[in-house]
Amino acid sequence: MHANVGDRVCVHSRIVGQPERHGTVLESRGESGPPYLIRWDDGHEALFFPGADSVLEIFARQHAVV
Repeated sequence: MHANVGDRVCVHSRIVGQPERHGTVLESRGESGPPYLIRWDDGHEALFFPGADSVLEIFARQHAVV
């Protein structure tokens, strides 16, 4: 998984009934990949090493018209 600053990350739960975790990539601390500094939607920030239960959500970036 390769993520860029601003990409969204979704981590699926491995336990039935536990919610997914969602966050935004703030920076990449590796040379060309993980670990990533993530700001999770609950507000805390942490280093993250993606696993098999991680999904990268890439949204089209909107450009301002001048």
